[in-house]
Amino acid sequence: MHSAKSVPLIFRGAEVERRIAVIASSFEQLLHRSLAEATGDIVADLWHAPAAIVAHGIEADPVFFFGNRRALEAFESDVTSFVGMPSRLSAEAPLREERQALLDRVSASGFISDYSGLRIAASGRRFRIERAIVWNLFDSDGARQGQAATFTL
Repeated sequence: MHSAKSVPLIFRGAEVERRIAVIASSFEQLLHRSLAEATGDIVADLWHAPAAIVAHGIEADPVFFFGNRRALEAFESDVTSFVGMPSRLSAEAPLREERQALLDRVSASGFISDYSGLRIAASGRRFRIERAIVWNLFDSDGARQGQAATFTL
Protein backbone atom coordinates (compact mmCIF):
# COMPACT_ATOMS: atom_id res chain seq x y z
CA MET A 1 0.00 0.00 0.00
CA HIS A 2 1.29 3.45 -0.84
CA SER A 3 1.13 6.63 1.14
CA ALA A 4 -1.05 9.50 0.01
CA LYS A 5 1.52 11.80 1.62
CA SER A 6 4.06 10.90 -1.05
CA VAL A 7 1.88 12.39 -3.81
CA PRO A 8 3.09 15.88 -4.83
CA LEU A 9 0.85 18.63 -3.45
CA ILE A 10 0.35 20.00 -6.97
CA PHE A 11 -1.97 17.01 -7.51
CA ARG A 12 -4.12 17.71 -4.45
CA GLY A 13 -7.26 19.81 -4.20
CA ALA A 14 -10.80 19.03 -5.30
CA GLU A 15 -10.57 20.38 -8.86
CA VAL A 16 -7.17 18.84 -9.62
CA GLU A 17 -8.20 15.49 -8.13
CA ARG A 18 -11.41 15.50 -10.19
CA ARG A 19 -9.39 16.15 -13.33
CA ILE A 20 -6.94 13.35 -12.52
CA ALA A 21 -9.82 10.96 -11.76
CA VAL A 22 -11.00 11.49 -15.36
CA ILE A 23 -7.76 9.82 -16.52
CA ALA A 24 -8.72 6.57 -14.79
CA SER A 25 -12.47 6.71 -15.48
CA SER A 26 -11.97 7.37 -19.21
CA PHE A 27 -9.46 4.50 -19.43
CA GLU A 28 -11.89 2.12 -17.71
CA GLN A 29 -14.80 3.22 -19.88
CA LEU A 30 -12.87 2.78 -23.14
CA LEU A 31 -10.73 -0.25 -22.34
CA HIS A 32 -12.96 -2.04 -19.81
CA ARG A 33 -10.19 -2.55 -17.28
CA SER A 34 -8.51 -0.62 -14.50
CA LEU A 35 -5.54 1.63 -15.15
CA ALA A 36 -4.07 1.14 -11.67
CA GLU A 37 -4.63 -0.73 -8.45
CA ALA A 38 -7.60 0.79 -6.64
CA THR A 39 -7.02 1.69 -2.99
CA GLY A 40 -9.61 4.44 -2.60
CA ASP A 41 -7.25 7.32 -3.45
CA ILE A 42 -7.21 7.57 -7.24
CA VAL A 43 -4.50 10.25 -7.30
CA ALA A 44 -2.14 8.10 -5.22
CA ASP A 45 -3.10 5.03 -7.27
CA LEU A 46 -2.09 6.72 -10.53
CA TRP A 47 0.99 8.38 -9.00
CA HIS A 48 2.31 5.01 -7.79
CA ALA A 49 1.24 2.94 -10.83
CA PRO A 50 4.02 0.74 -12.21
CA ALA A 51 3.61 2.13 -15.76
CA ALA A 52 4.22 5.72 -16.86
CA ILE A 53 1.01 7.78 -17.13
CA VAL A 54 0.80 11.26 -18.67
CA ALA A 55 -2.15 13.48 -19.57
CA HIS A 56 -2.64 16.80 -21.33
CA GLY A 57 -5.61 19.11 -21.65
CA ILE A 58 -7.50 20.61 -24.58
CA GLU A 59 -5.69 23.93 -24.89
CA ALA A 60 -4.78 25.13 -28.41
CA ASP A 61 -1.23 24.01 -27.55
CA PRO A 62 -2.07 21.23 -25.04
CA VAL A 63 -0.07 21.21 -21.81
CA PHE A 64 0.56 18.33 -19.45
CA PHE A 65 -1.56 18.43 -16.30
CA PHE A 66 -0.40 15.06 -14.97
CA GLY A 67 2.66 12.89 -15.07
CA ASN A 68 3.17 10.13 -12.53
CA ARG A 69 6.47 9.20 -10.89
CA ARG A 70 7.34 6.69 -13.65
CA ALA A 71 6.67 9.29 -16.35
CA LEU A 72 8.79 11.88 -14.55
CA GLU A 73 11.63 9.33 -14.35
CA ALA A 74 11.34 8.64 -18.09
CA PHE A 75 11.28 12.32 -18.99
CA GLU A 76 13.96 13.13 -16.39
CA SER A 77 11.81 15.92 -15.05
CA ASP A 78 10.45 17.17 -11.77
CA VAL A 79 6.74 17.61 -11.34
CA THR A 80 6.75 21.43 -11.40
CA SER A 81 8.68 21.50 -14.70
CA PHE A 82 6.52 18.79 -16.29
CA VAL A 83 3.07 20.07 -15.33
CA GLY A 84 2.27 22.98 -17.59
CA MET A 85 4.82 22.01 -20.27
CA PRO A 86 3.35 21.87 -23.80
CA SER A 87 3.04 18.16 -24.58
CA ARG A 88 4.45 18.73 -28.08
CA LEU A 89 7.82 19.32 -26.43
CA SER A 90 7.93 15.65 -25.42
CA ALA A 91 8.89 14.89 -29.03
CA GLU A 92 11.61 16.46 -31.16
CA ALA A 93 10.50 18.97 -33.78
CA PRO A 94 10.87 16.57 -36.76
CA LEU A 95 8.73 13.99 -34.94
CA ARG A 96 5.95 16.41 -33.98
CA GLU A 97 4.03 15.72 -37.22
CA GLU A 98 4.09 12.00 -36.37
CA ARG A 99 2.90 12.82 -32.86
CA GLN A 100 0.07 15.01 -34.20
CA ALA A 101 -1.04 12.20 -36.54
CA LEU A 102 -1.20 9.91 -33.50
CA LEU A 103 -3.31 12.39 -31.54
CA ASP A 104 -5.65 12.82 -34.51
CA ARG A 105 -6.02 9.02 -34.77
CA VAL A 106 -6.89 8.81 -31.06
CA SER A 107 -9.40 11.64 -31.42
CA ALA A 108 -11.15 9.73 -34.19
CA SER A 109 -11.26 6.29 -32.52
CA GLY A 110 -11.29 6.99 -28.76
CA PHE A 111 -8.07 5.09 -28.04
CA ILE A 112 -5.23 3.16 -29.60
CA SER A 113 -3.14 0.48 -27.97
CA ASP A 114 -0.27 0.14 -30.39
CA TYR A 115 1.62 3.44 -30.37
CA SER A 116 5.41 3.42 -30.57
CA GLY A 117 7.64 6.45 -30.93
CA LEU A 118 10.67 8.41 -29.82
CA ARG A 119 10.44 10.86 -26.99
CA ILE A 120 12.92 13.32 -25.56
CA ALA A 121 13.80 13.71 -21.87
CA ALA A 122 14.60 17.05 -20.25
CA SER A 123 18.31 16.17 -20.48
CA GLY A 124 18.03 15.72 -24.26
CA ARG A 125 18.28 11.92 -24.00
CA ARG A 126 16.08 10.17 -26.54
CA PHE A 127 14.05 7.15 -25.52
CA ARG A 128 11.58 4.93 -27.30
CA ILE A 129 8.16 3.98 -26.04
CA GLU A 130 6.53 0.82 -27.38
CA ARG A 131 2.94 -0.41 -27.30
CA ALA A 132 1.68 2.70 -25.55
CA ILE A 133 -2.03 3.07 -24.96
CA VAL A 134 -3.30 6.55 -25.79
CA TRP A 135 -6.90 7.52 -25.06
CA ASN A 136 -9.32 10.43 -25.01
CA LEU A 137 -10.38 11.95 -21.71
CA PHE A 138 -14.08 12.70 -21.14
CA ASP A 139 -15.73 13.91 -17.97
CA SER A 140 -18.99 12.49 -16.58
CA ASP A 141 -20.98 14.88 -18.81
CA GLY A 142 -19.19 13.60 -21.92
CA ALA A 143 -17.17 16.81 -22.41
CA ARG A 144 -13.73 16.25 -23.89
CA GLN A 145 -10.98 16.97 -21.36
CA GLY A 146 -7.81 15.97 -23.25
CA GLN A 147 -5.80 12.84 -23.93
CA ALA A 148 -3.66 10.53 -21.83
CA ALA A 149 -1.09 7.82 -22.43
CA THR A 150 0.41 4.97 -20.50
CA PHE A 151 3.54 3.00 -21.34
CA THR A 152 6.23 0.88 -19.78
CA LEU A 153 9.95 1.32 -20.30
